[in-house]
Amino acid sequence: MYELFNIQNKVIVITGGTGVLGASMVEYLAAHGAKVAVLARNQQKGDELVEKVKSQGGEASFYQTDVTSEEVLKKNAEAIIAKYGKIDVLINGAGGNMPGATIPPNSTIFDLKMNDFRTVVDLNLMGTVVPSVVFAQYMVNEKKGNIINVTSASAIRPLTRVCGYGVAKAAVSNFTKYLAGELAIKFGESFRVNALCPGFFITEQNRALLTNPDGTYSDRGNTIIAHTPFKRFGNPEDLLGTLHYLVSDASKFVNGTVAIVDGGFDSFSI
Repeated sequence: MYELFNIQNKVIVITGGTGVLGASMVEYLAAHGAKVAVLARNQQKGDELVEKVKSQGGEASFYQTDVTSEEVLKKNAEAIIAKYGKIDVLINGAGGNMPGATIPPNSTIFDLKMNDFRTVVDLNLMGTVVPSVVFAQYMVNEKKGNIINVTSASAIRPLTRVCGYGVAKAAVSNFTKYLAGELAIKFGESFRVNALCPGFFITEQNRALLTNPDGTYSDRGNTIIAHTPFKRFGNPEDLLGTLHYLVSDASKFVNGTVAIVDGGFDSFSI
């Protein structure tokens, strides 16, 4: 009997693991027997998440990090190896946006704040590239590895407002495909790199953009729903089945893909 979806005892590192989507992934993976190393900036949130996972019978540990710092990530990796002995999967979930890197309806491209734009690109793009390079080195030592990047609906086609974020996430999709070939060609078929592309999910980061203070949808929220055949935003658990597939051996011949989970948003026009 094949156990293609068995992820018990896989050591999974996830950056941005304390966010709405990241925390949902952490809890799910730990509930299915994985050992999860949570990387994020906020120590308190990380400790609380780990405590919650352990109270539910799972295994997790928290490591404060900076996903743009090679030095910090190497220390994280060494600590994870010391605790668990290996790293099977890296999920690059860290990311974010800033007002100065967006262009609201009453502004133009000339109002873009270049420093904010650079910061957003650095966080989303370099915050994927640097962890991938650092943790892939440990995977190469083990002769196998699996990297899952997190992109965005804004990576597939340009969306209004999110200029810097969209550019960075589009680059993450390209890097996913590049690294998929780079690792497999030079280190063998036991290495794969794919991406998970969420559509529109309400998180703490975008809640004010998609909803009004009373909880009703904003104009932008209504526009997104009008272009989503499922007529709703995603729930965090909507990502978990696809994530499980990419983490598990069920996807062992899948390499360089972007798995879209968006309720049909990308496939619909009018």
